[in-house]
Amino acid sequence: MKRIRLQWILILTLFVSSCTVVRQGEVGVKRRLGKLSDKTITPGAAFYFPFTTRVIKLPVRTVNVQITSNLPSKEGINVGTIISILYRIEPDKAPHIIETIGSNYEEVVISSVFRSASADVCSRFYAKDMYTVKRSEIENEIADKMHEILAPRGFVVEAVLLKTIQLPEGLTQAVEDKLEAEQDALRMEFILQKEKQEAQRKLIEAQGTRDAQKVLSEGLTNEILRWRSIEAFRELSQSPNSKIIITDGDTPFIVGENQMMK
Repeated sequence: MKRIRLQWILILTLFVSSCTVVRQGEVGVKRRLGKLSDKTITPGAAFYFPFTTRVIKLPVRTVNVQITSNLPSKEGINVGTIISILYRIEPDKAPHIIETIGSNYEEVVISSVFRSASADVCSRFYAKDMYTVKRSEIENEIADKMHEILAPRGFVVEAVLLKTIQLPEGLTQAVEDKLEAEQDALRMEFILQKEKQEAQRKLIEAQGTRDAQKVLSEGLTNEILRWRSIEAFRELSQSPNSKIIITDGDTPFIVGENQMMK
C-alpha cells in the first residue's frame, strides 16, 4: 500500500515538474539538451521532460525601461536626463534573441544602442532645444535610429520619452529668460500685425467713401437733374391731393395743404 502511494507521489511530482504555464504577454521557447527549438510556445500550459528540456520565457508585451544619462549638446554642455524607452519583442524572433543575445538583452543591446543613438542625435541640437518644440523631434530621431538598428534583431522600439531634463546651474534661467523674450517678441509682432490690418481696413474704407462720392458728384449732370424733375412732375400729376407747385421750369418747389392754410 505504501509502495502504491509512493508511486503516485512520484508520478504527481513528475507531472507537476514537467508542466509550466506561459502567461499572457509572454512566449516560451524550449531548450532540449542545449538545442533551442525554432518554434515559440503561446500562452497556456506547456508540457516538457524536465530532465532534458527547459522552457525559457520572454515577455512580448510593451516594456518600459528607464535610463539615466548625461547627453552632450551641440554647444558641448552635458545635459542630465531621465529617459523612458518603450519597446517590445517580436514573438517569432524570440528563439533568435535567446540564441544570439541571451536573456539579458536589455543590458546587452537595448541600453547600449540607446546610449549611442541618443549621444549622436543630441549632439546636433542645442541644450535649449530640449525645452522647446524640438523636444519631440529629438525623441523621434532617437527612436528611429534605435529601431533601425534593433528591428533586424527582433525588437520594436515604440517610443523614446524625455521625462526629466536637468541643465547646468545658471543655464536653466538663461534658457527660460530667452524663451520668455521670444514669447514677448511674438506677442508684440501679433499686436503690430493686428494694428497694421486695422489701419489698412480704415484706409480701404476711406478710399471707398471717397470713390463713391466722386462717382456721385460726377454723375449728377444737368440732364440727369432735368430728367428727375420731369419724373417728379409726372408723379405729382397723378396724386389726388391738392398741391401748389412753384417752379422755374428746372427744379420744382412743392407746397402742401398745411402750408397753404398758413
